Amino acid sequence: MTSKPSPSAARDLECDLLVIGSGAGGLATAVTAAYLGLEVIVAEKAPVLGGTTAWSGGWMWIPRNPLAREAGIDESPEAPRAYLREELGEGYEPARVEMFLDQGPAMVDFFRRHTALDFVDGNKMADFHGHRPHASTGGRSVCAAPFDGRRLGRAIRLLRPPLDLHSLWGMGIAGGADLGHFLKAMRSFDSFIHVSRRLARHFLDLVIYRRGMQLVNGNALVAGLLKSALDLGVTLLPSSPAHRLLQKSERVTGAVLDTPSGARCVRARCGVVLAAGGFPHDTRRHLALLPHVAAGTPHRSAAPLTNTGDGLRLAEALGAQVRGFDFSNAAWAPVSLVPRRDGSVGRFPHLIDRAKPGLIAVTRDGRRFVNEAGSYHDLMRALFAAVPQGETVEAWLVCDHRFQRRYGLGMSRPAPLPLLPWQRNGYLRSATTPEVLAEACGIDPAGLAATLANYNHHAEHGEDPAFGRGDTPYQRGMGDPDHAPNPCVAPITHGPFHAVKVVPGSLGTFAGLAADEHGRALDGDRVPILGLYAAGNDMASVMAGRYPSGGITLGPAMTFGYVTAHHAAGVALGTAGTSSLCSSVGEP
Repeated sequence: MTSKPSPSAARDLECDLLVIGSGAGGLATAVTAAYLGLEVIVAEKAPVLGGTTAWSGGWMWIPRNPLAREAGIDESPEAPRAYLREELGEGYEPARVEMFLDQGPAMVDFFRRHTALDFVDGNKMADFHGHRPHASTGGRSVCAAPFDGRRLGRAIRLLRPPLDLHSLWGMGIAGGADLGHFLKAMRSFDSFIHVSRRLARHFLDLVIYRRGMQLVNGNALVAGLLKSALDLGVTLLPSSPAHRLLQKSERVTGAVLDTPSGARCVRARCGVVLAAGGFPHDTRRHLALLPHVAAGTPHRSAAPLTNTGDGLRLAEALGAQVRGFDFSNAAWAPVSLVPRRDGSVGRFPHLIDRAKPGLIAVTRDGRRFVNEAGSYHDLMRALFAAVPQGETVEAWLVCDHRFQRRYGLGMSRPAPLPLLPWQRNGYLRSATTPEVLAEACGIDPAGLAATLANYNHHAEHGEDPAFGRGDTPYQRGMGDPDHAPNPCVAPITHGPFHAVKVVPGSLGTFAGLAADEHGRALDGDRVPILGLYAAGNDMASVMAGRYPSGGITLGPAMTFGYVTAHHAAGVALGTAGTSSLCSSVGEP
């Protein structure tokens, strides 16, 4: 297929590599390619850069990464490989898995040595499924190091702000010790001082810069990549969605962008990388790939609304194939719907509160259905299985007043922040007894009362024989380390009682463009489409719809971005050479 000529040849742009999308996958590709000597353009649909990555926790699953090895954690290469075999089963693709495991550590080393991005270790972050023989208790994760936004100068305006639902007055809170201080600010003098200093700095930033500059989590990851891109001369085109791909002699040679100044053709000598964030808000593809949507329950993704499957559609027009998975086609997460003052509705992903001691999740019959302290992905799969066919998929997170004031419940923050606004707008349901709470939520009162009686009987001793809260290192790490004997289990007895409804949501999508180990998009015969690459969530997940550990989206996104850039540049992995010769694009 050959595209039509550019609307105006005078408006054409030329580069070596065009990257469509600016999350971790797209920016990692762009930065690596620019370092290797390519002239790179990044086109972003939204007016700000960062995609879902900018709202994420910023964690990357990279087994045998340099930070772990420097700390003395030097596991055998076979251990993470065996864990993925246990987790992925028939979805294990040797070529792609081997590329990911081999090049992940090299990717981290490259960005540490040659860019503005730095990392902190996750040496205490355990894999999700600690019952697996080769699961790790730590050493397989890294996170973006905190980043001073002032380093970006005026380019800070290009950075997508942190998700308002997961920030405090626009200030991001890092996982681990930082979050722990915020949760204990009213019970620990040291934590109170830490929080006071953070807030004072943040409010000063708001006065001077009109936004927070203490960047953490995914916002720090994007900031580090953005600074690196600017340092290396990458051209950034925000508010410029791709309209169609250009192809000549069966090779992808660029794309037509809808820019603020009109349609522009971008000619890319080395090809095009699609990294547009998957299909979290593509309602038509939801019907095809998300069973609960086809059955009548809407999908509420926490990803930016601009992620509507553009990359997948662009590639399909040239014969690329979208690969789905029988296990899961999205990175499931329970989300609560948050009414905003402007009439819009936010989607709050419940990633942390569920593991704290003193919370259960129930369906409308009042019964528990899952180990709430497990991963967000596992909770949603259990909810899909628990709800009878034909019923709306939803559940309620239930806790007592002590829990809410100590840990918060969704958007209803812990003390000293007030509860009343969330009770008034209907987000938080509260009542003096569990039975009255059940009535307010549409839950069977007798069922909830019986569930609480059984749960509390065992919780008095820190036990949960029904579902095993706190049974794995991951769960205990997500609980409250100051609560004994089980950091994930406490009775629910101190009224008033509170509940928040959660519905099916996601952090992103797993189904995506079929690709090989170099990131090349494949056609129906699994033959690479010359000059076309997929990255980030536009690439079908190497995890085959499974979720074995935190960071299994960003880790592969960064790694395959690094790999793809080398292939597009014609530079062998593991070498220090640079090249702007792209004659080998699409070749083995």
